[in-house]
Amino acid sequence: MSYLNETHDPSMQSWVVSANVPDNGFPIQNLPFGVFRPQGSPNFRPGIAIGNQVLDLAALAGVQPFTGQAAQALEACQGDSLNALMGLGQPHWSALRLALSRALRQGSAQQAVLEPLLVGADQVEMGLPARIGDYTDFYISAHHATAVGKQFRPDNPLLPNYKWIPIGYHGRASSIQATGHSFPRPVGQTRPASEGGTPGFGPCQRLDYELELGIFVGQGNAQGERIALDDADAHVFGLCILNDWSARDLQAWEYQPLGPFLAKNFASTISPWIVTLEALAPFRIPFERDANDPQPLPYLSSAQNQEYGAFDIDLQVFLSTQTSRAAQAEPALLSTSNFKEAYWNIAQLLAHHTVNGCNLQAGDLLGTGTLSGPDQGQEGSLLELNQGGKQAVKLPWGEERLFLQDYDEVILLAACHKDGYPTISLGQASGTVLPARV
Repeated sequence: MSYLNETHDPSMQSWVVSANVPDNGFPIQNLPFGVFRPQGSPNFRPGIAIGNQVLDLAALAGVQPFTGQAAQALEACQGDSLNALMGLGQPHWSALRLALSRALRQGSAQQAVLEPLLVGADQVEMGLPARIGDYTDFYISAHHATAVGKQFRPDNPLLPNYKWIPIGYHGRASSIQATGHSFPRPVGQTRPASEGGTPGFGPCQRLDYELELGIFVGQGNAQGERIALDDADAHVFGLCILNDWSARDLQAWEYQPLGPFLAKNFASTISPWIVTLEALAPFRIPFERDANDPQPLPYLSSAQNQEYGAFDIDLQVFLSTQTSRAAQAEPALLSTSNFKEAYWNIAQLLAHHTVNGCNLQAGDLLGTGTLSGPDQGQEGSLLELNQGGKQAVKLPWGEERLFLQDYDEVILLAACHKDGYPTISLGQASGTVLPARV
């Protein structure tokens, strides 16, 4: 099957001049959805990014420029979130994308209608793109799981179930924030200094980031029904960047027997633009499993998934500190990796999440877990970079870091690159650590 259509034409140009600038990240082939408000406005509303502009979809809906499913989809873009649009389903998303693509192309007769509804991206505040009802965080990078596992179980870093099922846990949706936010360092219990001793209590000393992608569910499934592997794409609205901040010292004390809790639920950061699965179609690649590993069970395997199930998305982690910002130094690149290295893929996560009848809903968020690569320089967390707190990371301006300090800012970027095709950016997810409230 082909996932490509006329909206993916790499030669297509827009009458929005900034969208045609090489590597701007938001060309007409992207058209990601988000929620924004212009400076001075009290109300958030849906929009799309095009070059360095944001198109106000709520205002466009009042003009009623489209017909059919595109008109119905645009009508759903008048609240303060994208949930209504997400719930309509893939045919409506595709129809709206096509209508917007045609309206924004060079020579479009609708330029005069749309142009007054553009707002400069530097003149808006971005919000959470959806009301996130539920949040599940997975653990799908075998490279990350192995690197972390070696620190605790050198002879057996991966537990027996890892290569058979996508491992996940239920996260905290209420503490997810859009890029640019700040949060206080978490406080909690830590492991006793000696066996049988009293736990410590105070601000986290081993605060870390996690380089992840977020998967926004579109149309959900009824309770008791499964989402089949080859139907999963129709239930995914799109992807964002996700930083699932982690308090490693709190985590080390609490994670047995039930896993992450206070070490994870204090803050998570996402990028504000959702890049649709359709926009990412040119970057689909085969999903490959090492022949020496257990092969996925039938409900997690299909010919279609093997041929198109993975995505080639480049990921980067940057760090800035109080010292570097005072010296006007550029943020330091800590590591790079790629989503294609993940052990499980998007469709498999939805198929597994619902195989027991769990009902997903429009706006639910699934995290991939930390996306590390196989080589040095591809670590998705400080815990890997510093080898479990043993080797400090040296920064270009002379500082070192074992773990994050107060006022450190972590910036995650993601983008797709392909010869002969415009760069498709997922934007950025940035957050700053503030002192603990004690």
